[in-house]
Amino acid sequence: MWVPYGRQSISEADIAAVTAVLRSPLLTQGPVVPRFEAALAELTGSRHAVAANSATSALHMACLALDLGPGDALWTTPNTFVASANAGLYCGARVDFVDIDPKTYLLDPDRLEEKLVRAQRDGCLPKIVVPVHFAGQACDMARIAALGRRFGFRIIEDASHAVGATYQGRPVGDSRYSDITVFSFHPVKIITSGEGGAALTNDPALDSRLRLLRSHGVTKDEALLTRPLDGPWAYEQVALGYNYRMTDIHAALGLSQLDRLPDFLARRRALARRYDTLLAASPHVTLPFRAPDQDSSWHLYIVRLAPQIDRARVYAAMVAAEIGVQVLYIPVHTQPYYRAMGFRDGDFPEAEAFYAATFTLPIFPDLTEADQDRVVAALGAAIAAQAAGPVSP
Repeated sequence: MWVPYGRQSISEADIAAVTAVLRSPLLTQGPVVPRFEAALAELTGSRHAVAANSATSALHMACLALDLGPGDALWTTPNTFVASANAGLYCGARVDFVDIDPKTYLLDPDRLEEKLVRAQRDGCLPKIVVPVHFAGQACDMARIAALGRRFGFRIIEDASHAVGATYQGRPVGDSRYSDITVFSFHPVKIITSGEGGAALTNDPALDSRLRLLRSHGVTKDEALLTRPLDGPWAYEQVALGYNYRMTDIHAALGLSQLDRLPDFLARRRALARRYDTLLAASPHVTLPFRAPDQDSSWHLYIVRLAPQIDRARVYAAMVAAEIGVQVLYIPVHTQPYYRAMGFRDGDFPEAEAFYAATFTLPIFPDLTEADQDRVVAALGAAIAAQAAGPVSP
């Protein structure tokens, strides 16, 4: 039976929550989205949470709320999904990348500082830096925030993988080291709303701006109006916004899933520890790094193969054994669209080396220990077939 690399867990309570909205008068802009937003703010300790129809939408809104535009630059990591970078392009900004730390696979603050020093000398500092909390582990946000104060850039945390993670003993999403934090609720993420995202901030002005951008730039807020409204039906468009709203249907599922978040996190962490134990003796596998000052949400469990092991052959053997491994991520700067901007192989060697040697193992709340044993046995057999020596032609 096929074991996927990730899968949502839907309970009867989740189904009941969605069904209740379907039986209610309001499916879109009803009471459930604000309740979901309040629950996200409570979970993280952030003052404000703005739900959106995807994390990509939330990233775009965050960039716009921070006034990113033509002539500006956004920097992020090449080890991410393309949305982290594309959000800058949507705003007409230039996009550039900072290579990863080969140990953590996260944006390397040393390389960031080196690049900032050069950019300051050349007069081309970024307006926004987007650290990505890859696989559920947070970047070194204290260090990045210190660089932000020194060099004058704003910070958006792409925490799409990190709902429920902690950094320095506090929840990821509290935005104490950033202007805005973005979450994803895609089905393979920690919790799901079917599709959806959120932008969290402690700044009331940014919160107001995000809400305006989410809904066409249209408002009835007296503080934003240019003139008195001529009736209760009236509204004004005061900015160019988008239809990035989350529906009550999606919010109901997300809100129900939040009740299950502690169990999801406990299970993912138990599975990650068990993988650590089962794979510890393998000389051909490097296990994921565990930062001492944080607790990952374990959206992904990444293994890195030794140089003499052919990743493509291991991948094929795992798929043949009905194990759904995945390779994440192809470095953004190597995508054709970004190559056309002038990026080339070798620009960010650590991200490229990471991509060439790693893949994910299945990890999700409903993965059984028997399935996990199958995964480890298949991986061991695939590696052993190569480690034993070259294959005869």
